[in-house]
Amino acid sequence: MPDVTRLPAAEPTGRLGIVHLGLGAFHRAHQAVYLERYRQRSGDGAWGACSANLRGGVALVDALRDAGYRFHVAEYTDRDHVTLREIGVIEEALFTGRDPAHRWGRDLEALLRRMTSSDTRLVTLTVTEKGYFLSPAEGALLRDDPLIAHDIAQPQTPRTAPGILVEALARRREAGLPPFTVLSCDNMPNNGQRTRAAVVQLAACRDAEFSAWIEREVAFPCSMVDRIVPAMTQGDFARLAELGIDDPNAVVGEAFSQWVVEDHFPLGRPAWEVDGVEMVADVAPFETMKLRMLNGSHSLLAYLGALDDIETVFDAVSRDDLSALLRRYMLREAAPTLAMPAGTDLERYAEQLLYRFANDSLRHRLQQIAMDGSQKLPQRWLQGALARLEAGAEVPCTTLGVAAWIRYTLGVDLHGNAYPVDDPMATTFKLLHEAHGEDIEALVEAFFEIDAIFPPALAGHAGFVAAVVSAYRCLTAHGLADTLAWGGVLARGQ
Repeated sequence: MPDVTRLPAAEPTGRLGIVHLGLGAFHRAHQAVYLERYRQRSGDGAWGACSANLRGGVALVDALRDAGYRFHVAEYTDRDHVTLREIGVIEEALFTGRDPAHRWGRDLEALLRRMTSSDTRLVTLTVTEKGYFLSPAEGALLRDDPLIAHDIAQPQTPRTAPGILVEALARRREAGLPPFTVLSCDNMPNNGQRTRAAVVQLAACRDAEFSAWIEREVAFPCSMVDRIVPAMTQGDFARLAELGIDDPNAVVGEAFSQWVVEDHFPLGRPAWEVDGVEMVADVAPFETMKLRMLNGSHSLLAYLGALDDIETVFDAVSRDDLSALLRRYMLREAAPTLAMPAGTDLERYAEQLLYRFANDSLRHRLQQIAMDGSQKLPQRWLQGALARLEAGAEVPCTTLGVAAWIRYTLGVDLHGNAYPVDDPMATTFKLLHEAHGEDIEALVEAFFEIDAIFPPALAGHAGFVAAVVSAYRCLTAHGLADTLAWGGVLARGQ
């Protein structure tokens, strides 16, 4: 039995100043925890949250309602030490996604009314990269996507996060209310600017003057979020049951947590800084550091590990060759692309990340991390790789990662085990593999021609493309272990 610290929730106040879009595990284990800590410390009840589930089933929303909107977050330092928090700051949960029993938008109108309330001063989002419906490489709105096409044709009944924001802002403008602040908490570079781009472009399909008003009047601060929150397993629920917690809405995560936020909130905000949130003038350096070093390392583990039938991050970093690969990638390929404030110790940050990855109390599945690679890789790997190549440097770890990702999209690992490829472009990938079969050079070149993923300058870098072809051949012919030792470079971390 681990040593347990139990922290009860504060009492609800019924005053909801925040609407959150994306009622997933990360929101419940990150932003909700900061809000709970703030309420408990300050006694300020004005910042309760209404959280909406935009996709998936209605079961989570119903389960939260049945529990009186209370749930638990278990924060594991390691398997022997856990802090068990009860969270009560989410005081309303809504469902606007698609469910076989309810079709679309059971609570959509209730959500729009909440967002139009004068009490709502802040809207936050965790809808993943694909939830913004932007081209990963260029940031253009995907107007041909069926959901965005619906929001253009029927803006009063939106089905996407950008569409919901646009409709809510239109209603506030018509009612003479000032616009709420929109705070993205997703892992995207310049996430505030990308959110603004999605909303402004979608609004322009409705009315050019309205779009200009959004661009002029609505604040879209950037943020960087960090906490490892794996998908819940039956084993996690069993561990909680041993602690006396029977909670279907519970979330398990690591003890470490970080939130860096650009301080631009015209209608006010909680005094988060007292609770550890870093309120800064410019989030970009921290955001890029995390995307390229932490998320980039996670993606390396995800695609290489999944190809070798490795299940979790812990299992992967327990291998010396993969641990050496991550250290080499972070210090020799990612860190040199970063422009950090004075005093930032990137070598220490890299070692801290390796320590966190080795937390044996978490079961962070590599297949979970591998989802939506087409949306993630431009900011995690490709932009940094292009910068290093243009500086005359080599990027063998990123090269291997890209080769592994292309091979991963086949849906069969190196041992013949099949798995689903969860990606918005999965059909495109399947067609490319069918078209090119065993012709590795043609296959890799076809992937590089996907301009929604690969920047033209990188796709046109003949040396990099050829290196990816070689890495792909090595992986498929010799397996992961021999590939990591290829030339001794990766295994030695040189």
